[in-house]
Amino acid sequence: MLRLPIASLALLLALGSAACGGGRGGEGAKVPDGSRVDTPPGGGPGAVYGPGGQQYAVTDAPSSGEAATNRPKMNAQASAAYQAGMQAFQAGDLAGARQQFTQATQADSKAYQAFYSLGVVRERLGEVAGALSSFQQAINVVPDYEPAIVAYAVLQARTGKVSEAESFLNGKLAKMPKSAAVPAAMAEVKSIQGDSGEAQRQARDALKKNPDYRPAMVTIARDHYRRRRLDLALYTLQAVLEGLGDENPARDRENAEALLLRGLIHKEQSNRKGAMEDLSRAAKLRPDLVEARVHLASYYLEAGNAAEAAQLLEGALKYDKDHLLARLNLGDAYRLLGKVTEAKKELDWVASKDPQLAEVHYNLGLLYLFSGESVPGMTPIQAVDKAIAELEKYKQMKPRSKPGERDDTDELITRAKTKKAVIEAEKPKSKPASSTPSTPPGGSTGKLPDPGGK
Repeated sequence: MLRLPIASLALLLALGSAACGGGRGGEGAKVPDGSRVDTPPGGGPGAVYGPGGQQYAVTDAPSSGEAATNRPKMNAQASAAYQAGMQAFQAGDLAGARQQFTQATQADSKAYQAFYSLGVVRERLGEVAGALSSFQQAINVVPDYEPAIVAYAVLQARTGKVSEAESFLNGKLAKMPKSAAVPAAMAEVKSIQGDSGEAQRQARDALKKNPDYRPAMVTIARDHYRRRRLDLALYTLQAVLEGLGDENPARDRENAEALLLRGLIHKEQSNRKGAMEDLSRAAKLRPDLVEARVHLASYYLEAGNAAEAAQLLEGALKYDKDHLLARLNLGDAYRLLGKVTEAKKELDWVASKDPQLAEVHYNLGLLYLFSGESVPGMTPIQAVDKAIAELEKYKQMKPRSKPGERDDTDELITRAKTKKAVIEAEKPKSKPASSTPSTPPGGSTGKLPDPGGK
């Protein structure tokens, strides 16, 4: 195991305390683009960005560096179901993964890894109570099983139960004094709560116990990011991903969460090349890392590569079917691909979930304006009327434009009105009704013919 040199560790710890103030910070700033970043369904306070339940890159080895003890081995039937569950998860089949992991726990009540994995899947499916229960069952089998301990506490904090998470972790700290994972989890909980000073202190404590514990380093960077200390976040991420010179080599070049976080910062700083490189690497390393896919897809959409964007977004929705930004952008990608029905379905879903999201009305306006002839159940004139209504709604709701920022809403509304006028002008005029009564068959008077021929 690589050990962080003392000089580098001291520098990292100094960065951790710089600009923190030692007390509770204010509310975290919003994520770039105003979008949610890795927030689970029902996400709680401070959920700017945080690790979701994961199956990839998880180690069972204790963070203390000591050998694991009292770890029961899964029986053959449970192991087969567990492996099938992992394959389903990697394919984005969460329902199949849940079924297989459930079967594993039923086949072996001591299958703590299966309980943990079942909790991960349930968390992603929005089943918060079920996820917490599964994590707790894993802990009941192996009380010092750190992946489940961390997942249980962080999920509680992200769903608003910060006090419960703190109490739980304090109990584990008393029983696991050598663990680096437990104070690192406490650091994440404190950061979610907004207490940056305590978050940094807990992360430093984790690194004292294990100088090579990467999750604590990423938590330090993530807390800096939440508090808008972007330079400090980038410096800490450099220590993880690239190193700080020959004496301080990279700790983990393939750390997907660190790459995602740095990619988000690069995107916020308009560093397109750096953002795309980091987000692409993160998505390849962790196909389940939804935010890497979503933000990378936004770059492909900007470049007009709707096919690549759609593929990324479809994959993201396998792991988080309720992700608003993913569905919003997928609707736009489908529009560009000419999949009008599919586009309308995605955008209507977003509008029903969050009608106050201005961008969905802009995208619907584009759909009705440029695909009006193909919108199911609508005439061209109905589609253009709907386009005008959606664009007017966007104009009322949109945030104020920044200086120098181009806004084409008025231009699009004018274009829609012009299109409406053209359609109306081209409509065939109805013929006026004739004042002369029509002649019915069999006579000019409209009377019944005389049966006698008279």
